[in-house]
Amino acid sequence: MARAGDAHVIVVGNEKGGSGKTTATMHLTVALTRLGKSVAAIDLDIRQRSYSRYLENRAAFAKRTGAALMMPAVMEFTRSTLTSLDEAGVQNIAHLDEILNAARPAHDFIIIDTPGADTPVSRHAHANADTILTPLNDSFVDFDLLARIDPESFEIAGPSLYSDFVWDCRKKRLLARKPALEWIVMRNRVASTRARNKQRVETALDLLAKRIGFRVAPGFAERVIFRELFPLGLTMLDLPQPGLEISFSMSHVAARQEVRELVGSLKLPGIDARGAVI
Repeated sequence: MARAGDAHVIVVGNEKGGSGKTTATMHLTVALTRLGKSVAAIDLDIRQRSYSRYLENRAAFAKRTGAALMMPAVMEFTRSTLTSLDEAGVQNIAHLDEILNAARPAHDFIIIDTPGADTPVSRHAHANADTILTPLNDSFVDFDLLARIDPESFEIAGPSLYSDFVWDCRKKRLLARKPALEWIVMRNRVASTRARNKQRVETALDLLAKRIGFRVAPGFAERVIFRELFPLGLTMLDLPQPGLEISFSMSHVAARQEVRELVGSLKLPGIDARGAVI
């Protein structure tokens, strides 16, 4: 349903592969559509196309089974074919602006999945974000993308690649006189046990959050089911499905609650802290 006003833009970004970015993007997309929100989906990772493939699998499953699955409006982004990198970058940015200008007045939310690389169009997407969501595996290997850590004291030595990237995007928004964006780091694949590494990552994230200005949100535990649902185009919120040989367990109930907690923690317009419509 169309709306008057300006859509809230959510960019899911992380320059490191394997962080669970597509899983987070898809679950956030489905959660918002199930809440009755109009969502536009944009996949800027035109090489891997994981978000696009997930949505294609979802449409195929609905067609094959007749399941009434909630779907976003897919806004196709096509990469420039120009040979000059500079000219292609300009054209890609212009194309993204066209898509955003068309989607903003017609939807409540625009969700953009970005490539795991620093590209002009990814920077432009980040600079247009109202909310940046960064899934981060619970390890210092992934943490290194945000900040450098002293190997002996585990104290923060300074911000790293992606933090500098987001800071540059924040400055562009301020220079353009746009409201400040909110950056949320989502802890992903969190271990269920209280291991020493888990505690150290938690402490380091809390310190870094205060230093460079992001919030830490609860993420998803490591579950095989997330990988099993991708070829079906389903999320935890779609289970159980008639005729599908996936038994619904207490682990799945916990996973659904994790999705709701993530949605609530983002503090999105029209959504309360429980992940429900206000």
